Formats: sequence, C-alpha cells, structure tokens
Amino acid sequence: MKTLAFLLVLIVNTSTLFAQEYALVREDGKFGFIDKTGAYVIDPQFDKADSFSDGLAAALENDFWGFINIKGEWAIKPEYDRVKMFNSGFALALKDDQWRYIDTTGKKLETPSSEKYYDFEEGVALYRSGEKIGLLGTNGKLILEPTYDGIKKFRNGHAKVNNGELWGMIDNTGKVIIPVEYEEIGNTYKETGVYGKKDGTFGIIHDGSFNPIDNATKVYNFHGDSKLTYASREKKAGFVNSKGEWVLEPTYDKARAFSNGLAPVAVDKKWGYINEKGEMVIEPQFRDAEVFSASGFAPVKDKNWGFIDTSGKVIIPMEYGISGNFAFFKGAEEKGFVNGLARVKSKKGWGFFNEKGELLGDKWFQNAEPFVSVK
Repeated sequence: MKTLAFLLVLIVNTSTLFAQEYALVREDGKFGFIDKTGAYVIDPQFDKADSFSDGLAAALENDFWGFINIKGEWAIKPEYDRVKMFNSGFALALKDDQWRYIDTTGKKLETPSSEKYYDFEEGVALYRSGEKIGLLGTNGKLILEPTYDGIKKFRNGHAKVNNGELWGMIDNTGKVIIPVEYEEIGNTYKETGVYGKKDGTFGIIHDGSFNPIDNATKVYNFHGDSKLTYASREKKAGFVNSKGEWVLEPTYDKARAFSNGLAPVAVDKKWGYINEKGEMVIEPQFRDAEVFSASGFAPVKDKNWGFIDTSGKVIIPMEYGISGNFAFFKGAEEKGFVNGLARVKSKKGWGFFNEKGELLGDKWFQNAEPFVSVK
C-alpha cells in the first residue's frame, strides 16, 4: 500500500510539473508571470520581458537581455543587445553587432556564416546564400542546400516554397511533398489536402492528385480535423471536400471553417452557424463570428466581442475589445479559448476569462500575453 501511495503521489506531482503554464503580464509598469490561478509565480520586476519558450523567458536588466528560468533566476546572464524566443532548443541573440544561435545553457551553435539569420521553428531554420534559401538543422549543418527563392513558415512539419512564380511544398527534412508547379498553394498541409491553383483553376491537392473545383474563385485552408473547407464561387461561399466536390453549395455571403461540427456563415450581413448538413443551428444574429475552439466556445461580435457555446448561449458578454482573428500564438490555429482560458481586453486592461465566464483572479493587467507551457 505504501508503494501504491508513493506512486500515486509521484504521478500527481509529475503531472503538475508537466502541466505548468505561465502568462507574462505587466502591472505598475513592470513585467512578471502568473499561473492559471492568477497568482504571481514571478513578481513584476522587469522593465521588459517576453513569454516563456523552451523553459526560459527573455528579460531585460540594465539595458541588456538574458533569460530567466521558471524560478525567476538568471539561466543565461543578461549580456545581449537583443534576443529572440527559443524554438527547437535555440534562440537568436545579438552581441557585438553579430547574431548567433545559443542553446538553453547559453552555448553558441556553430553554423555556416550567413548575411541573415532566421529563427528555428519545428527543428529547422532558413539559411540564405545569395538569392537562394535552404534549411539548417539543430546540429548546425545544412539539411537542404539553398534551392528555393522562398520558403515560408513551417506548419505541421511542412512549408510552402517557391521558385519564380510557381509554388510547391516541402517537409522539414527538405523532401518535396508537392512539386513546385502551382500558381497558388495553401500554407497548411493536412491529411485532407491543401488547396492549390493550376493553369488558372482552383482545386484540392490530395494524395498526389490535383482535384479541380467547379468554377471556384477562391479556396481556403482545411481547419483542424474537418473534412470540409470553404471556398467561393460567383461571390458566394460554400464547402468542398478533398475530392474538390461541392458538398454544400455556395449560397452564403461569407463563411469560415468547421470546428466542433459547426461553421460560421454570413447571410444578409448577419453571422450564424451551420452544421455539416447545411442546417442553420445558431440563427444569423451577429455582426461577426469566428470558428469554435476545441473546447467548444466561439468569439462573436455585436458592438464588441464576446463568446458563445455550441448551443448559442452567450458565456461572456459582447463587451470586450479583442482582436477579430485571435492570433494569440504564433502560427496557432486554435482561437479564442485555449486550454480553458480566453484573453480579452476591456477599458480596465487585459485579463483572462475561464469557461464559466469568470475573470481569472478577478484582476485586469496593463498587458497580458497568452499562457504557455513552461515544462
């Protein structure tokens, strides 16, 4: 029994350790960090700081940047003129007018010299030589020789690339996933496919095939695990599948992606939500509406923004000035509520609401960044 009790305690403690999330906030002109109870874990003390990444957060002291750990201690002493956030174990840091990659101990990564340095993301960094771009690995070696005119942001291990006016897609090993032969291509690779435009025709690239969409004038990225994405034809929006078939005919003025089985659509300048059968589940009544988060809450707007659940019930009143695209995390798809909390802005400042509509810690801050994992 003692062994069982010890294991249970160990599991709980381990889960707590790996579940920590901190948010950067500013109060009385100083930056600190709170946990998801709203309590300070690092008191406001820094003139400038950034969110945690790879377990460290950039902070400014005496006009120099360094990195602190989750206890607020200096893990990398402040000696840099500028720093970027960590990703894939490395961050860019500027010292003596030279950029370099450092690891979480402050050790420099030896790499080929370059006129410009790019942040790591998803295990790779762009590497430029002359007019061409390739990929650098976390070992400091080239994964892909400079081959393309451009490589865009990696999402889900894939990035769109171009040579001249044509586009394709590679993975983060440099392997060609979609040949560079499209006039346009989506930026998010999914198993359901990615949209493209070839010979003036829009379609879905899926399983190595290009599936044209009848008379489509615009197509958008697949979202989450939905098997449908939205597209336009003759100034109306509808929904298509991976085969390029119109599953829901374009009859809406505007549309956005399906999530939790519902998609926002606009009819006569009012937004509501339909299900995948095209049935109107939440009647058009909002001035604007966004997709549902994974937890089942969607941002909607009257004069200002608030949140509803999947039944259409207002959870947070529409009285907050928050961004319509909710791009809180760099490259994140999930919007509004993320891991049980939504960041909002009011005349009193920035704060967080939980799914019960309660203000976290009953407190507003001068600034507040999204919660991020600090494991």
